[in-house]
Amino acid sequence: MLKVFFSLLLTVYLSCLPALAQEFSDSVESTPLFVIQPSDLLEIFVWKEPELSRRVLVRPDGRISFPLIQDLQAAGLTPPQLKLKIEELLEEYIASPNVTVIVDSIQHYRIYVTGKVNSPSSFVLEKPITVLQALSLAGGFQEFANESDIKIVRTYGTEYVYLQFNYRDVIRGRNTAQNIFLRSGDVVVVP
Repeated sequence: MLKVFFSLLLTVYLSCLPALAQEFSDSVESTPLFVIQPSDLLEIFVWKEPELSRRVLVRPDGRISFPLIQDLQAAGLTPPQLKLKIEELLEEYIASPNVTVIVDSIQHYRIYVTGKVNSPSSFVLEKPITVLQALSLAGGFQEFANESDIKIVRTYGTEYVYLQFNYRDVIRGRNTAQNIFLRSGDVVVVP
């Protein structure tokens, strides 16, 4: 009886595998590819051309400097797109170039926490964090910090927007929508 049960269970499991594989495949394909941004550090290898292989920093204008090619737009491209672009431009100088682009360091997401916190600083992170997480990274509040009147300063071009954050409300579960994800360049000010 037990043998029949396990046999039936195995049959059901095996019949589900194609659907699970398709679901996994769909989720992998729908995952957005990494897009290169200014301040990212890239490793670019040109096979059998060690003098061309190097680490490059994506400049604030989104471009990189690379031997033989000079300036090249990198920000806004995925690593595979940049690879193809470099190979295309190198074909003028090298027969069948084979390039590999590796994202060495993601440095484009930077936030700042200042004021009456224990460790005011700028933080370079790999992904967006919330206001609460930023305050935690800054070591929490100093003794006389005004936890109810925290401001997030956000820049839109040349304009500044000031967003209110009340720490006491958020940790009590009230008005939790204030605990937004910070954007690169945001400044959290604790008076």
